[in-house]
Amino acid sequence: MPSNAGTTRLVIVESPAKAKTISGYLGPGYVVEASFGHVRDLPRNAADVPAKYKGEPWARLGVDVDNGFHALYVVSPDRKQQISKLVKLAKEVDEIFLATDEDREGEAIAWHLVETLKPKVPVKRMVFHEITKPAIQAAVANPREIDRDLVDAQEARRILDRLYGYEVSPVLWKKVMPKLSAGRVQSVATRIVVERERQRMAFRTAEYWDILATLAVAKPGEGPRTFNATLVALNGDRIATGKDFEPTTGRVRAGAGVVHLDEGGARGLAARLADQPFTVTRVEEKPYRRRPYAPFITSTLQQEAARKMRFSSQQTMRTAQRLYENGYITYMRTDSVNLSETAITAARRQIVELYGERSVPPEPRRYTGKVKNAQEAHEAIRPAGDNFRTPGEVAKELSAEEFKLYELIWRRTIASQMTDAVGSSVSVRIRAVSSAQEEADFGATGKTITDPGFLRAYVESSDDENAEAEDAERRLPTLVKDQPLTADELAAQGHHTQPPARYTEASLVKALEELGIGRPSTYASIMQTIQDRGYVVKRGQAMIPSFLAFAVIGLMERHYPRLIDYDFTASMENELDEIAGGDHAAVDFLTSFYFGSTNGTGDQAIAHAGGLKKLVTENLSEIDARSVNSIPLFTDDEGREVVVRVGRYGPYLQRALPGAVSGPAPAPASGEGEGEEGGSQGDRAPIPEGLAPDELTPEKVHELFLGGGGERKLGDDPSTGEPIVLKSGRFGPYVASGERKSSLLRSQTPDSLTLEQALQLLRLPRLIGVAPDGVEVFANNGRYGPYVKRGDEFRSLDSEDKMFTVTLDEALALLAAPKTRQRRAAAPPLREMGNDPLTEKPLVIKDGRFGPYVTDGEFNASLRRGQTPEELTLEQASEMLAEKRAKGPAPKKKAAKKAAPAKKTTAAKKTTAAKKAPAKKAAPKKATSTPNE
Repeated sequence: MPSNAGTTRLVIVESPAKAKTISGYLGPGYVVEASFGHVRDLPRNAADVPAKYKGEPWARLGVDVDNGFHALYVVSPDRKQQISKLVKLAKEVDEIFLATDEDREGEAIAWHLVETLKPKVPVKRMVFHEITKPAIQAAVANPREIDRDLVDAQEARRILDRLYGYEVSPVLWKKVMPKLSAGRVQSVATRIVVERERQRMAFRTAEYWDILATLAVAKPGEGPRTFNATLVALNGDRIATGKDFEPTTGRVRAGAGVVHLDEGGARGLAARLADQPFTVTRVEEKPYRRRPYAPFITSTLQQEAARKMRFSSQQTMRTAQRLYENGYITYMRTDSVNLSETAITAARRQIVELYGERSVPPEPRRYTGKVKNAQEAHEAIRPAGDNFRTPGEVAKELSAEEFKLYELIWRRTIASQMTDAVGSSVSVRIRAVSSAQEEADFGATGKTITDPGFLRAYVESSDDENAEAEDAERRLPTLVKDQPLTADELAAQGHHTQPPARYTEASLVKALEELGIGRPSTYASIMQTIQDRGYVVKRGQAMIPSFLAFAVIGLMERHYPRLIDYDFTASMENELDEIAGGDHAAVDFLTSFYFGSTNGTGDQAIAHAGGLKKLVTENLSEIDARSVNSIPLFTDDEGREVVVRVGRYGPYLQRALPGAVSGPAPAPASGEGEGEEGGSQGDRAPIPEGLAPDELTPEKVHELFLGGGGERKLGDDPSTGEPIVLKSGRFGPYVASGERKSSLLRSQTPDSLTLEQALQLLRLPRLIGVAPDGVEVFANNGRYGPYVKRGDEFRSLDSEDKMFTVTLDEALALLAAPKTRQRRAAAPPLREMGNDPLTEKPLVIKDGRFGPYVTDGEFNASLRRGQTPEELTLEQASEMLAEKRAKGPAPKKKAAKKAAPAKKTTAAKKTTAAKKAPAKKAAPKKATSTPNE
């Protein structure tokens, strides 16, 4: 689309990939450049605060709460180079088009660009929901102004999250552990996961039995000759199933009125039913109809990608971002299920081509979203363009994961405009009378699909991996009332009730959406944040809370319940939606939340409590750190309370000594958080890494105290008479006797350690002998393995056993030999990523001592927790290195000056000097932690 003659326009988008695609649609007269995402933000730490604001009392927050919540924005260090480039380009053009994403975040980026560039030429807002040539040309032809209501809503959200994070996080530092963070949504998401784990910990399994009958018709007509039926009632009373048991006791629910069969009862009944006639007592047939699913929104896309392809939320959104930026799908952050008329026409046309006219309903389908206060007026996520490209047409252009996600979106979109799946469902009841005159009723269901309709294109998956697929059929013989049947087999079946399933990313996103918490642009970051903070770990697809999460959520529930209340958090989202709609003022909302003013909007419970500021400071002294960091498990058979303590070196088990008073001890005066020093003491045992909270059963706890690292006496030292005890510490298992301690060797395990081996360890370092020059020679075990030492000379031993057997002559020969250091060949990079968009330097991912890292040859950046070399994008790698580059190279350590040899003084002079010289007080360490909102 040519611009006006002689007019040059600058179009600013977020990413280089987006810029490349759009520039191809605009032609000459347009300069398309990327901002690389956000250009300004609140200060991350004290170093980011400009000098003129450093003395302000609100500088720590980056928000002047006493003056209308004015935010202090600073240009991100890694964006300064790009901003300079944009400022230069802005001076060379006649118009600027801000083409950032069409949502609150994109609107805010556009506003920040104006505030940062301060252009002297006209600025217009250009919006689109897909990157195709017609859509881009239409957006250029129909620009609008920046929507200040959307900007205000995004700014209020950012300030709200900053206030929450910066006020609540320090409480966690003081009472739980340094460097923790709290967040308005992340804390609620963590609470959901913790509550599910508590249910699993409290769960008590129950066993129940029924009978599976393989029944046969005498004269088969249509359908199979045999089918399965399950015992459902005995003498008119329903047979107990899993839903009839209390999850916390394993007992049948009071008033359930069911027959609870055990193994003996089920086997006995099956034997009494053998060779007895079976008769059909009821046949009910109903029509089956299933409507297609609505097109994808952000949350349902993340859920289905997780179920079908095991994608994480982050992986799904990164892949969708690439598909969007390269013109394959529409915008992927949306909670609208609406399809445009153009899209409906394209889908219906393609259905006719692929599945025939019978697969298209007479009228187009319209969908209404279930999401409360849907944020944007976008379309659903669908293939881009007026003519959808089939997966086969784009297969060669996409990576494997891009192709999988595109095909998923294409299938869901097409299916949403197809006919219903129809068929019939049958419910059958069969009765047999046992030899003891017991009436046993069996039930069977069948389903036949006569026209699969939309199921030809798409079948949705379930969070329950054992659930039957929607397109599965269960065919029964043609049965009529009073028809006789025979039992080919009667098998007693045992079942166990199951605890509630752990959340997956997919089901947690679904839970947040149902609660009205979070928005399309935040789901993926919530999933990543709670993992990065160490609150949740993934085992396969399951999300397991850490004991640290238990401590944090326990503190919040006891002292700040409103801040992690589901309704309260959802109401905050609604308030922000109202600000976006222009119905409320952001300042009134923030004032009520932070200071407690009841004027305007805001949560009244927080307001009446005096606001967030007062809430987190007034009652701080009442929070018992040791109690917060103690997670009760159970009381053992000997009446000892067993708890998990969250310590600074990790969680551990503790049980009270016999006769000790149970309950938490007072918090230590130092306020260090977990209070490992002081308080009631007892047996301790470390908790192995990777053990889930619900796996700490009484049996497992007993095992950990006995052989899994708890204190265990091995015997007495024959030379001193002191007991030798096996313990477990911060750096692993060790033996101790009196003042002597020694770590176990790599080849040794706690459960197999003998008294003789412990004695050997306690005699390390072992004196081998004295060298001819009078210097003692020792054998010992160190960080890098076994070695011999003479003065300052060290040589490694090739095995741990040699520490106890090496002779003086062997040690001296080893020490006399020259040191050899073999350099290993450099390992090949884990992945080559291409050139950095900012510096054009090639980026590679390597495997280092502390894990994988990305490098441009000059600067290195470690991959964050949860990031994998395969999933890291070029844009993320570029941003990580830009942050490192902004900080500059690490300062080189100066070589320590050698101290002048001390003059000899008499003991009396030393004592006098010591008395005269006052001891210097150690300077207090400055806190370096920064809360994360």
